[in-house]
Amino acid sequence: MDSSSLSNLYRAYIDCLNRQDWEALGQFVDDEVEHNGQPLKLSGYRDMLVRDFEDIPDLRFNIELLASSPPLIAARVAFKCSPKGKFLGLNVDGRVVSFAENVFYEFKRSKIAAVWSVIDKAAIEAQLPR
Repeated sequence: MDSSSLSNLYRAYIDCLNRQDWEALGQFVDDEVEHNGQPLKLSGYRDMLVRDFEDIPDLRFNIELLASSPPLIAARVAFKCSPKGKFLGLNVDGRVVSFAENVFYEFKRSKIAAVWSVIDKAAIEAQLPR
């Protein structure tokens, strides 16, 4: 798969997430997917995303930066949302916060096989009252 095709596939995956089209997730994510070194399988990955949307009802993935070097994608995904209660151990309690996730994906057979993700927790902490 060339760089442009992989970028388009990734954008379609992000669209799938934003639509919360969990039935279509398997079109983009491998059955044996790993997240930050932990084997989750497709069902565990789906469960993680469903929980994210339950905890953050206004969650929306916005691609800010995207680099493609098959079979890898690197992205900076921006968020402006209001998590309920605690988020990453922080008492966000419905406040609107902006932050980014820096994430790398490895694709195998045109599906996401591994994800490495880091969320900018310091950006969230800076927006909360002390």
